[in-house]
Amino acid sequence: MARPDIAAFFDPRTWSVQYVVNDPKTRACAIIDPVLDFDEKSGAIATANADRLLDFVRDQNLDLQWILDTHPHADHFSAAAYLKAKTGAPTAIGTHIVKVQKLWADIYNWQELKTDGSQWDRLFDRGDTFRIGNLEAGVMFSPGHTLASITYLVGDAAFVHDTVFMPDSGTARADFPGGSANALWASIRDIIALPDDTRVFVGHDYQPGGREPRWESTVARQKADNIHLTRYGCESEFVAFREGRDRTLPMPKLILHALQVNINGGRLPEPEENGRRYLKLPIDALQGAAWS
Repeated sequence: MARPDIAAFFDPRTWSVQYVVNDPKTRACAIIDPVLDFDEKSGAIATANADRLLDFVRDQNLDLQWILDTHPHADHFSAAAYLKAKTGAPTAIGTHIVKVQKLWADIYNWQELKTDGSQWDRLFDRGDTFRIGNLEAGVMFSPGHTLASITYLVGDAAFVHDTVFMPDSGTARADFPGGSANALWASIRDIIALPDDTRVFVGHDYQPGGREPRWESTVARQKADNIHLTRYGCESEFVAFREGRDRTLPMPKLILHALQVNINGGRLPEPEENGRRYLKLPIDALQGAAWS
């Protein structure tokens, strides 16, 4: 199986991991899950994370062919639109983004939002393939954390984002609008059915115990060591655990900020007549979530 070169970029503000995956023979590459910096206290936007990715692509003399998101993120803004404006590379996400757009357009009362996924250049369905240079890449549908979550398979690497985390952190929550612990269980079973030596790259690392950030494991390690998968071995046990734990978790601090950007392909709201952009925060839209 082909083995792409993978560079990871950890953002400690959001515990997010961004990736540049490239074909070592052709130098073609893709960026996966880029972060657009946002400070909720001041409302400031910055591009340090995205520029770090662009600098790496330039310094390594790579040819950027894709800007990929695994799902509409709830804890950071996507830098897909910024990177496309800088490079012209096409953007992509899973086809079920249209369901998430419809769900959140109702929450935001956003009647003008196009809910056909046209904000991206390509919508991937289950089983779709594409190329990064000579590397064939494939798409698995991985719902549960969100309705639209997908896994990218590139050679021997699986980019699973919020499905499983590093083995000492377990699995992702499934209580966002449209989420499902049962669907998450099925998605995890699909991932751990991949060959044991498949490299698994996660989208977040919360550094349990204060350890250094990590983002790479294998299917074999997930099956042997993941603290949730080894403890809850059947669907009913896992779902009961996951739903019970999720009820104790506060919502991500940026969920209401980020979704209105990320369901629009990473585009910020258009400036109003005074030249300023404004985010819209619905009140009591996510009732029942734990308070931090």
